[in-house]
Amino acid sequence: MKNLYIIIITGLSGSGKSTAINALEDSGYFCVDNLPVLLLPKFLELYANNASEVQKVAFGMDLRQKEFVKNYHEILHMLRNEGYHFEVFFLESSEEVLVKRFSETRRQHPISEGTDLLDIIRSEKRQLRGLKEIADKIIDTSNLTVHQLKDVIIQNALQDVRAERMRISVISFGFKYGIPLEADLLMDVRFIPNPYFVPELKKLDGKDERVRRFVTKWDETREFLEKYFALIEYLLPLYEKEGKSYLTIAVGCTGGRHRSVTIAEEICGNLRVEEREVTLKHRDIELSDHSNSSDSSVG
Repeated sequence: MKNLYIIIITGLSGSGKSTAINALEDSGYFCVDNLPVLLLPKFLELYANNASEVQKVAFGMDLRQKEFVKNYHEILHMLRNEGYHFEVFFLESSEEVLVKRFSETRRQHPISEGTDLLDIIRSEKRQLRGLKEIADKIIDTSNLTVHQLKDVIIQNALQDVRAERMRISVISFGFKYGIPLEADLLMDVRFIPNPYFVPELKKLDGKDERVRRFVTKWDETREFLEKYFALIEYLLPLYEKEGKSYLTIAVGCTGGRHRSVTIAEEICGNLRVEEREVTLKHRDIELSDHSNSSDSSVG
């Protein structure tokens, strides 16, 4: 339960709640829109009991569900007493902006009490006043574009899950076997001198210390690693700020046995020094038949 991060998105109709839910879903949250508040405790109980690792869930709740106003205070109070940690994001906009949004989209207001749109908006504001007062974050979307709203939602959500850092996967591969489709960052290290042409290193792989010493002894290798480590260090906080949960770094040489393996090991080691959660995979390390290969550039 302590690893279950919960966000409840609520607020005025037309204020951007659907956009907020979509932003959280894109950031790795499991999202449920328009969940009846009475079902929330049972849903969280089932979800928490079946979660094997850190989980993030978000719910969209508002006056579309008729019992929401009547029951939300009691339900949220009960959940906090049971040890659930969650935040309520209340979205609102000015009356002028809400009227304009409904007029432009020609959508009917969800509660539709009366015929005058402004009266309906004011009625909803009155009904949700108590919820706004207990909300953890109030976000005025009047002057926000869709993209700006997504950024605001993600930034506010990240404040609550800073302990959960982006998970990183490092893959070595051989270009002769194809580029990994899952790669987010792709690095070609075929510019590094090739151990394949050193007889005593040819049948070894990049995890062997003798190959590692050969690959890393060159000035261009050391300079590349220094600059690439700096680039990764610069990029990771930006990806986390965007809400990215996973990052795959692919490192390729010709055959995926020597240079890419060593460099992937170096990258992984550097990230682990920074206490990052990293997995390492050498995709093609066993695929090259060096004794019979006719490809003089394997490695």
